Amino acid sequence: MEQPTPQKGKEIFDRFYKADINLWTEFAKYLQVRTFQKNDTLKDYHQTEKYINILVTGSVAHFVLANEKDICINLYYENQIFSDYLSFLTQSPTVIQTRALEETIVWSISHNHLNQLYTRSKTGLFIGKAISDAMFIRKQSEQISLLTLSPTERYLKIVKERPEIFHRTSLKIICSYLGITAESLSRIRKRIS
Repeated sequence: MEQPTPQKGKEIFDRFYKADINLWTEFAKYLQVRTFQKNDTLKDYHQTEKYINILVTGSVAHFVLANEKDICINLYYENQIFSDYLSFLTQSPTVIQTRALEETIVWSISHNHLNQLYTRSKTGLFIGKAISDAMFIRKQSEQISLLTLSPTERYLKIVKERPEIFHRTSLKIICSYLGITAESLSRIRKRIS
């Protein structure tokens, strides 16, 4: 099992916030390794998020329940940061569920530990900024794609950016994430090929 290291933390966060390795040395001290089996729930509907997570191996998704169906609103794979961030920040329950789609290992920092880092020094505040920047950039990019791209364009974007997900994630979940039916996805794939 891969243990948290400052180098890995730096590598993941450098895309959003470049910082000295010493910052990530302090951060790594607070991370705990958590493992999940396929279909395990990391955070259930109407519960409160306790962690910010770094996905080391595997994949997870966020779901909301609509008309008694799970609707996928986010997909995450290796080296991505995820959390039900609204719930984490407010420490209140939300309608989001987080579920492992494969055997998954995450490095997690609890709400309490992150707040301890904030109060200890400026280092903690820089870590908080790096986390919030990463979460905001991802969410804003997804919202823009959802509002400005057609289903075909969203599909092509996924194929270009993360082609491996089609081998790792069920088409049912991918269709839910794209906001289309399986039939629509089939038509899109036929049209493209």
